[in-house]
Amino acid sequence: MLDHIGVIVHDYQRSKAFYLAALAPLGYELVSEMGEWGGIGWGEKPQLLFKGGSSTKPRLHIAFSAEDRETVRAFHTAALEAGGEDSGSPGVRPEYHDSYYAASVLDPDGHNIEVVCHIPADAFD
Repeated sequence: MLDHIGVIVHDYQRSKAFYLAALAPLGYELVSEMGEWGGIGWGEKPQLLFKGGSSTKPRLHIAFSAEDRETVRAFHTAALEAGGEDSGSPGVRPEYHDSYYAASVLDPDGHNIEVVCHIPADAFD
């Protein structure tokens, strides 16, 4: 199990604003700024750390878990409004499995950020 992920971003303030807005539907918020690093997560623990500099290469794919499909949709809307570029509208991805419901966007540095819910649709009835 992963504890946290760290990425180098081109523009710290731009990425901070993007991630705060895009991940707000998941309950993420800014939980730390330690030296040159910012940390977004919940409680007191950051799950995503980022630092300004030259962007991490190659581009990353980072997927976050959602408890329901509405959260996946809310993430996608918030991320696009925050300046993300669509890289996968909300929907089922049957190539992975029948309940894989996800959406993804490219962040300001081109990293693919995905939010996925693995719970079957009929579980929410």
